[in-house]
Amino acid sequence: AFFIPSESMENTLLKGDRILVTKLNPGPFELERGDVVVFKDPGGWLDRQAPPNDGPTRAAARKVLTFIGLLPTDSGQHLIKRVIGLPGDTVVCCDANGAMTVNGVPLKEPYLRPGSISSERKFNVEVPAGRLWVMGDNRQQSRDSRFNMDNHQGTVPVANVVGRSFVVVWPFPRMQWMDRPSDVFTGVPDR
Repeated sequence: AFFIPSESMENTLLKGDRILVTKLNPGPFELERGDVVVFKDPGGWLDRQAPPNDGPTRAAARKVLTFIGLLPTDSGQHLIKRVIGLPGDTVVCCDANGAMTVNGVPLKEPYLRPGSISSERKFNVEVPAGRLWVMGDNRQQSRDSRFNMDNHQGTVPVANVVGRSFVVVWPFPRMQWMDRPSDVFTGVPDR
């Protein structure tokens, strides 16, 4: 279980949402373009956070939830973004129409927050083996691969991926399955 701490994935995920992730991705099942993944900070993406200042009751609850696997031991060190590029992909922004391309194919991204554009920063990245290019759905409010180009061209090690998010469980009115937007990447050839 993970808590969404920022607006970077709006409107897919809202600040305060709670989600569940499957640890079968990566693992027995491969990650795909369009997956929303939780990953451990590859270094320098997050500001250092002080440990939570919990009272005895809350600290005990945190220990129990961590022990049974409903709360990660390092929950303040994770990010959540959408996979745009897989190992070997070339991700470019932007084409003449302002669309991001993957392996030369322009993307129509219905998951972008209304009013967001593909990117205000230009980039041309070939994703190295064993790494991913990730971006938030609220592009102008997301510090994602585009803002971490100093380290491995902004890519994230697949080994840092905790899992793929598959359901919003809280708040109840927002409870929903999170399907892959497979139609967005249908025409993108593998590299």
